[in-house]
Amino acid sequence: MIRWRKGEVARVRREWPGAMELDVTLAEGECRALAYPSLVGRPEPGDTVLLNTTALAMGLGTGGYAMVVAVPDRLPEDPSGPGHLVKARYTPLQATVLGADEQDSPYHALLKDADSVDGMPVVIADLHSALPAILCGLYAYASAPAERPRVAYVMLDGGALPAWFSMSCAELRARDWLCGVVTVGQAFGGDVEAVTLHTGLLAARHVLRADVAIVTQGPGNLGTGTRWGFSGVSAGEAVNAAAVLSGRPVAALRVSEGDRRERHVGVSHHSLTAYGRVALAPAQVVVPELPGAFGALVREQARALAVRHELVDVPVDGLAEALRESPVRLSTMGRGLDEDLAYFLASAAAGRHAAALRAG
Repeated sequence: MIRWRKGEVARVRREWPGAMELDVTLAEGECRALAYPSLVGRPEPGDTVLLNTTALAMGLGTGGYAMVVAVPDRLPEDPSGPGHLVKARYTPLQATVLGADEQDSPYHALLKDADSVDGMPVVIADLHSALPAILCGLYAYASAPAERPRVAYVMLDGGALPAWFSMSCAELRARDWLCGVVTVGQAFGGDVEAVTLHTGLLAARHVLRADVAIVTQGPGNLGTGTRWGFSGVSAGEAVNAAAVLSGRPVAALRVSEGDRRERHVGVSHHSLTAYGRVALAPAQVVVPELPGAFGALVREQARALAVRHELVDVPVDGLAEALRESPVRLSTMGRGLDEDLAYFLASAAAGRHAAALRAG
């Protein structure tokens, strides 16, 4: 089930908050590896490291790294301080974190009886790659940086569990495009930890003081080509959570003109299932006003969601220019902005609508 290797660290390629990218020499050659210092310690050139090479062997796109499991000759110090939330539970790398909602947290009293996010717009998308595009749409609406809303990212555990894996999150946080990252469920490594999506949304509102929250799974996505077998069903569950907490759920459609798989062309079956079948509460589903025959196809496919949800047509003029100003590289399933512009426009349109909701 797991492929193990021992290697020697050749060099540190780069670092970002929570993560280190390494070149590691193995008996069969050199490979690229990722280490999370908070979990395994800080590897240095010359160190022997134990690697999990499963993702490399499977050729995973997002997970195309060997993962450092341990630096056997130099273990990290034992953690100290409060916190008894265990995440990645009962795995060899289970970690204890301080949850915003647990009794030892300074925010426990704030969240103990919290039951509302006070009408906060909650933008929900299938894939992690939608996050920067949604932000581009949100911030394109503001005429000046001072008018930008405070935006928190709430990361679900359907993809990567460590938020540290996302270089986009690190860069967006560094540039103040996000006021914080909340990791929920089994996900960890955010600025704020929470047990469930519900307390994660409440923490985004009351701890991070966000005006808008964006909810997606972490980097990576599991799909099986079946109606129900994909990790993005959580988008429908996020609609329900936002609604029950008196938020305003805004559903971003997963749209593609560049995907070669028929089930993802136009409006992806992921969106149609998650919003059409899993979401039991109504949301505002943003339908981007894309041009031509492809735009007509998207509008026709989205009509199936009108049974439960409000379809909101949102213009996309000016959004391509906003997307080109993104502070992080835009990529989804290996396709960049010019290779699947419709995907990013649909996400940015959801951001534009959330900004209008807040302003209105």
